[in-house]
Amino acid sequence: MSFEPDTATHPDQERSGLPALALMSLLVGAAAGSIASGFRLTLRQADHLRDAFVAWAHDEKGLGFLLLLLVLAAGTTAAAWLVRRFSPQATGSGIPHVEAVLRGELPQAPFRLIAVKYVGGILAIGSGLALGREGPTVQMGAIIAHLLGKLFRRNREDCMALLAAGAGAGLATAFNAPIAGVAFVLEELVRRFDTRIAIATLGASVSAIGVARLILGHDPDFSVDPLPYAGLATVYLHLALGIAAGFMGVAYNRAILGALAVTDRLRRWPVESRAAMIGVSVGVLAWWVPDLVGGGDLITQNALSGTEVFALLPFVFALRFGFGAVSYAAGTPGGLFAPMLVLGAQLGLLFGTFGNHWFPGLVPHPAAFAVVGMAAFFTAVVRAPLTGIILVTEMTASFTLLLPMLAACFAAMAVPILLGNAPIYDSLRDRMLQGSFQR
Repeated sequence: MSFEPDTATHPDQERSGLPALALMSLLVGAAAGSIASGFRLTLRQADHLRDAFVAWAHDEKGLGFLLLLLVLAAGTTAAAWLVRRFSPQATGSGIPHVEAVLRGELPQAPFRLIAVKYVGGILAIGSGLALGREGPTVQMGAIIAHLLGKLFRRNREDCMALLAAGAGAGLATAFNAPIAGVAFVLEELVRRFDTRIAIATLGASVSAIGVARLILGHDPDFSVDPLPYAGLATVYLHLALGIAAGFMGVAYNRAILGALAVTDRLRRWPVESRAAMIGVSVGVLAWWVPDLVGGGDLITQNALSGTEVFALLPFVFALRFGFGAVSYAAGTPGGLFAPMLVLGAQLGLLFGTFGNHWFPGLVPHPAAFAVVGMAAFFTAVVRAPLTGIILVTEMTASFTLLLPMLAACFAAMAVPILLGNAPIYDSLRDRMLQGSFQR
């Protein structure tokens, strides 16, 4: 990522139309924040309905089990059908598509994608797939921003700046993390510092969070007890956690791409059939361990609270590891951030619990390692350490752990680079472009 200014741009050109762009960014943020907040509220209700339905199904014994499988399979099937029938660009996270549009590699998706992403995302994640809410909110924010830019007759450069800003606003709203939304745009989407994009993104994130907090409230997404500053003696432990996260991040990237490769070999089967099979597996999982399906915020919260049973941590991590990869291959809308945060918190808590056993003086609070693990695992998979650190800090309000997160993310980023493993969104974008060229 380069933070060098574009020396080819004359200062007068850079300032041209900047006030209008700044005002537009506020409108874009408000629109993206409204859609993303509505999505979060609807998804919350869908999760409550799924939990209630699972509880009812248990009361009905065998019939309830069959109905649970049928309903969850129908939800994933409907989500996959919507994507195939109305907007193939809505599949998966949507972040690789936004990146490709910003690079001029693909045209912008049609406006109807917003409806497909919204309804399909609710059906898929509400049915229990291990997918994140940020994928839909990022792509919906980008498209509404581009549409508004066109309606107000902004030039192409401003439309692209607003598109990036809308994506950042969508991420900011998904996790109540405005600074992370800005960092995400500059570090991941455009990978350079651009004055117009930076101003547009700042304005959009401000207005998006203003709207979101009116609707969703001001509290951070996760409740974490106040944690003390970590001593310098723990740096080695956090480096070790980062190394472990680096190796697991490489494995997770390969698992996602491997699951997608398997679905490619099953192309003779309709995408709805594949989604239905995955939906049935979700139903089985929801019957036995209902708390482990869906986006996973409750799992993350339990890890951050230190209430997870230590003996179950490896099981939960392994199950969510495979479940996340399979869910992403279902061909439905849904992102990767939330599932990554689940895995990072589990890995960190496991590491912290061992540390507390062997070095109780250095690791008095295992949950602190869960917070650090979230940032480290995110960095290993996405290769965007600043976004990961800021995102986790805003979501947990754990400002005392910045130094441990820096150390862990340093190691977590070094490992996959040394192993030659590409960032997940680069791999997914290359895969998407290859499919577009083949068609």
